[in-house]
Amino acid sequence: MKRLFWLGMGVAAGVYATRRASDAAHRLTPAGVGENIADGLRELGAGLGAFGAEVRAGMSARERELTDLVELRTGAALPTYRDALADGPVSGPRARARRAGA
Repeated sequence: MKRLFWLGMGVAAGVYATRRASDAAHRLTPAGVGENIADGLRELGAGLGAFGAEVRAGMSARERELTDLVELRTGAALPTYRDALADGPVSGPRARARRAGA
């Protein structure tokens, strides 16, 4: 019975070693290297996307904080970006005429 157990252990170890060796050989082929590079670039892209999302979230939070602070100190509501664009240019002859009431 002991011999049968050790025979089974030897077969299992052989299968494991063979699979590991064939996987290592595949990774060294041009196709395997290409797969590794593609996986690395995919992970890099996902990381950059997550970083960008975090930066945008931080910018939005900071903008809200600054808006609240300005509104608190001045007592006047700040226009939204859409409202600011709807008002037109801030400087120039048209803006001066509009402010003058013409």
